Amino acid sequence: MTTVRIYQPTKTAMQSGKRKTKEWRVEFETNDPLIANPLMGWIQSYDMSQELRLSFPSLREALEFATTRGFGYTICTSPQTIMSPKSYATNFTCPRIRGC
Repeated sequence: MTTVRIYQPTKTAMQSGKRKTKEWRVEFETNDPLIANPLMGWIQSYDMSQELRLSFPSLREALEFATTRGFGYTICTSPQTIMSPKSYATNFTCPRIRGC
């Protein structure tokens, strides 16, 4: 039975926005071992299904895709971070006013 992993991608360190973190992604898991290529030293595999990444706008649609095709699935959730609003001007205010 083919197994897929359903998750929401996290924000990369190179981005300041959260554009691609709203979608849900489906990736195929494989039991095929990774092999080191003796000529180049790269890692290779003979299973090409791990190259496939599908994106869905909601978790419900990703689950519907997996169940209609008969795939087993695991849902990986990432912890949600809470951003507190900050202002550049507070770096230059008096510490007594800031409350530090």
